[in-house]
Parts: sequence; structure tokens; C-alpha cells
Amino acid sequence: MKRLISTFAMIAVVVLFASAASAANLVNVAGASGIALNGYDPVAFFTDGKPTHGDPGVTSTYNGAKYLFASKAHKAQFDADPEKFVPQFGGFCAYGAALGALFPVDISTWQIRDGKLYLNLNPAIAKEFNKNPAGNIAKAEKNWPGLVSKNTK
Repeated sequence: MKRLISTFAMIAVVVLFASAASAANLVNVAGASGIALNGYDPVAFFTDGKPTHGDPGVTSTYNGAKYLFASKAHKAQFDADPEKFVPQFGGFCAYGAALGALFPVDISTWQIRDGKLYLNLNPAIAKEFNKNPAGNIAKAEKNWPGLVSKNTK
């Protein structure tokens, strides 16, 4: 566990430089491109049940981040209700948020719980998250406003 926390700490520094921040939100994006979810279509997780790369020609911007979509239909769904599709905790690692830190994610760790998209750092961390998902989500929700405040100044 100490090794995981040390890894988290090192990664946190990198992640902070790859974040788009606004007064109200904090979104994990790919550097200067501002692309969220590593270019994956947020709607596809819900409609297709799998990660699907978005088309750079089909985009929407929400909370300062650019989202790519596999189709115009997915873009229309997103534009109608973005909060339904954006990942929780700005697309940062959900377990990291539960620990009070920001970490990047591995798209393969995606999961939908109670209609919300969650991502984690890697499969080992996703396993830790899944030992107590409700408790970890509650901790992350409690920590999230402070993480946003701390990282958007």
C-alpha cells in the first residue's frame, strides 16, 4: 500500500500540469490540447458498453474541456445533458479522489455505477476502489470540493 501511495504522489505532480481548471470545475485533460477522456467518447461508455475513440471532427466543449464523439448522434446526446455523461471527479482517478489526491486514469478501468462513469489509475487501484465502492465514492465526493478549490487557484 505504501508503494501505491508513493506512486500516487509522483503521478499527482504530472497530473496537475495536465488539468483544465475553471472556477467551478476541474477536468483531467491531455495537456495543451484540452481533450478530456484521452479522446474517448463519453457517451459510448453508456450506449455501447465499451470505450470508443472519438472523432476529432465531432466535438463539444464543456467545463473548459473538449470531448470527442464517435458520431454526431452521441454529440447530440451529450449536448442535451452533459452531466449525464461526463466522468465523475473531473475524469481523475476516483480512488485517488477518495484519498484526497488527483491522479491520471487508465480508460480500461472504467465502470458505471448508479448511472455515473468512474475511472481509476490502473486495474490494481480499481480493485482497491471496488472493495468498498459506495464508501470510496462518498469519500471522494467529500474531498472533491477541496481538490477543486486547491487546484484551481
